[in-house]
Amino acid sequence: MSEEPASWARMVAKNELAEPLPRRWAHTQGVGDRAGRLERVLGHQAGLLTCAALLHDVGYAPRLAVTGFHPLDGARFLRDVHGADDQLTRLVANHSFALLEAEERGLREVLEAEFPLLEDQHLVDALVWCDMTTTPDGRPTTAEERVAEILGRYGAESVVGRFIRRASPEIFEAVARVEAALGAQPR
Repeated sequence: MSEEPASWARMVAKNELAEPLPRRWAHTQGVGDRAGRLERVLGHQAGLLTCAALLHDVGYAPRLAVTGFHPLDGARFLRDVHGADDQLTRLVANHSFALLEAEERGLREVLEAEFPLLEDQHLVDALVWCDMTTTPDGRPTTAEERVAEILGRYGAESVVGRFIRRASPEIFEAVARVEAALGAQPR
C-alpha cells in the first residue's frame, strides 16, 4: 500500500465491486463520500474512516465470498492479500454491528477471535453512520429508512432481517451520537 491510503482503498473497492456488483459499488462510493463529512469530528482518524468506508463491503465481491458473510470475507481479504492495517481490518469485519449478524450465522466466535471489536466508539459509530445513512444507490438517507429498506429487500425472517431487527436500536443510537457530534462542531 505505497500510495495514499484513501486512493488505495478506492482502487481496491472499485476493482472488486464495480464490474460484478455496480449497485454495491454505488453504495460504497456513497459511504465513502459520507465519511468525508466527518473529518472535523474525527480529526486524525478521518483517513482510517474513509478507508474503512470504501472497503466495508468489499467482501461481497463474488471472488472473495468464501464464508458468504461479507464482513469476515472482506476483512480476511484485506489482511491476507493486502496486508492491511489491523484497525482497518477490524473496522471492516465489525462494521454496522456485524457481530450480531455473525451470531445469526454461527460465526460470532470466528469473527471475535480473528477481528476483535475496536474500543474506539467514535470511530465505530462513524462507520455505522456512513453505512446506515446511505442507500444501496449511494444517496444519503435516514437510518430509519435504511433499516426499512434492508428489511424490505431481505425479508424480516431472513438471516439479514433477523440481524437488522436486533441491531436497529444500536444502529439508531450510534447514528444519533454521530449526528449530535456533527451538530456540536463549528461549521
